[in-house]
Amino acid sequence: MENNLQRQDLFNEHSYSLHANWYNNLYPEKEQKVKVINSLNKYKGSINHWLQELFFECLTPFTKDKNAKWLTLGDAYGHDARYLLDQNIHHVTASDLDDRFLKIAHEQEFIKDFSAQNAESLTLEDDSVDYILCKESYHHFPRPYAALYEMIRVARKAIIIIEPQDPISKMPILLYLVNLLARINDKKINKIWKNRFSYKRVGNFVYKVSEREFEKFAAALNLPMIAIKKLNPNFWFPGSEHIKADKKEKAFRNILFRKKIRDFFSRWGIMPSQTLSIAVFKNMPNESLKKSLIDEGYRLIEIPKNPYIKHLPY
Repeated sequence: MENNLQRQDLFNEHSYSLHANWYNNLYPEKEQKVKVINSLNKYKGSINHWLQELFFECLTPFTKDKNAKWLTLGDAYGHDARYLLDQNIHHVTASDLDDRFLKIAHEQEFIKDFSAQNAESLTLEDDSVDYILCKESYHHFPRPYAALYEMIRVARKAIIIIEPQDPISKMPILLYLVNLLARINDKKINKIWKNRFSYKRVGNFVYKVSEREFEKFAAALNLPMIAIKKLNPNFWFPGSEHIKADKKEKAFRNILFRKKIRDFFSRWGIMPSQTLSIAVFKNMPNESLKKSLIDEGYRLIEIPKNPYIKHLPY
């Protein structure tokens, strides 16, 4: 047992090291980091920027509160924090496993506050920020559930996770075939479910999310509500930052056409959406926030209270 735990600890530490050094290996010199940050100031109006805005629109209901305190996780060079600052949010801290890139972003006045944080072991106090944003980072964590519990500990109001969706629970035919093949030969499943086990070059398993997963997470902790928005923003391609998001551009027209088809299929349950934006609330949101969430396309799921825990100590 002890040897197994030691091996797991070694794996976790190796994963942290790979991720901490990833961007510094890609951009080892300060000048290279500055160039990346400057490019983020110049890519507005491009296809890449337009696709990123699809992600960030999910935050609209939350950014109306300009005095809320935010923490971004896995925010390598402060891109997510910069968006929040551009929405006139006053208190935003960008964080990543390694803060060398964030230091340069701070020097360039791209972000304000920053911190080195391991999402699976945050150094912050309980309820010390209002919102935590984890955008396209959760699927990199070796222990994603450890990160979830840490996020919900530190956030006072809610955590927002924006991640690729695990399609299996939303595709009955695929699920049927998986169950059928599991009785014959488990390895045959991989032939029809191509990304069942997918990994990133940086060294992580791609841990996709599901609606049911977060329902159970909230119910187990006796939390009051989650909100889920489906979106299809995954049409990035190399060089998209240099092409305008203009219908005059063939590449952009192609994306609009493909996205329209995918949105239609997702809306009618024919295919799952590519991505989910999931907000987990520690306290029931007020009516104004609920309305804003619905207006933005979120589905609100109220979690029944645990009937066997009647006298909570808080």
